[in-house]
Amino acid sequence: MQEIQSPAPLKEASRPSPVRIRKLGHVVIQVSDLERSMKFYTEVLNFRVSDRSPEGAVFLTSVGEHHTVGLFPSKGKDAPTTVKDAVRLHHFAMEVESLDALFEAREYLKERGVPVVFEGRHRMGGHTSIEFLDPDGFQLELYWDMDKTRPDGKSRPFAPGVKGLEASRDNPKPPTW
Repeated sequence: MQEIQSPAPLKEASRPSPVRIRKLGHVVIQVSDLERSMKFYTEVLNFRVSDRSPEGAVFLTSVGEHHTVGLFPSKGKDAPTTVKDAVRLHHFAMEVESLDALFEAREYLKERGVPVVFEGRHRMGGHTSIEFLDPDGFQLELYWDMDKTRPDGKSRPFAPGVKGLEASRDNPKPPTW
């Protein structure tokens, strides 16, 4: 199994953190049995499926946003070949108030030496985000502008993601679909 490497020590702060979390947004879990987990979340907890990715992930909603839980298939807990394949918490996300807040947070995270592992707009949910690692290597996400599901329960049609905050800003998603 691949060994988890902790990020470098956090650099000293030269200013207070600009990050202001509006709310906890969504959690993504890599599960050993996607159908079993989907049945649990939909039948026991009354989530509903809002979307499925071409790679097999299932997105669930309960509060009108594109997703509040994401279920990603793993290769199983008994024989993962890498941490990426294991049954695990993939990430949890926190909403910020604006795209400008993401730019400011990204700058601050980099100043502090926090590893940023993704930035851009996601194709599922249409939100723009930065993803980074905490000191134990857990992936966290700060995001803005998650799609809402329509009153009929429909989600925005699948669209390609965009890499980079600048590309997200310069290529806005259509306001309606």
